[in-house]
Amino acid sequence: MHSHRHSHTHNHEATEENHAARRHPEHVVLDLGGDIGALILHTHAEMLGVEVEISATGQDGRRSHKDVLEREINGRPAYTAVFDNLREGTYTLWIDDVACARDVVVTGGAVSELDWSAKPQEPGLEPLLQE
Repeated sequence: MHSHRHSHTHNHEATEENHAARRHPEHVVLDLGGDIGALILHTHAEMLGVEVEISATGQDGRRSHKDVLEREINGRPAYTAVFDNLREGTYTLWIDDVACARDVVVTGGAVSELDWSAKPQEPGLEPLLQE
């Protein structure tokens, strides 16, 4: 279990852990258009179940989060966090209260992608700061 400090409340009990532990073959449906876009974060297998938070640039205290889940892309396992319903702009990604990527661009009406799959990361030890 991890610890983090942010203003929203949620339960990290077994139901969420089981959700991240199983494979997710279902399709992801995204509502895109106008100034609303999405971000797919591709990671490596060791990040399975890690909670990644996102905040609009300049709003570090207002975060939402997604878990890295195992999905399937072209018949192969893929470890992704999918952030949907994002307003066009730039964002910061966080792990355990450490900013790991800043100024990530999300374009309205489109899906942006960020690839961390080749970068093993131990949260808190070597953040992927991109400033």
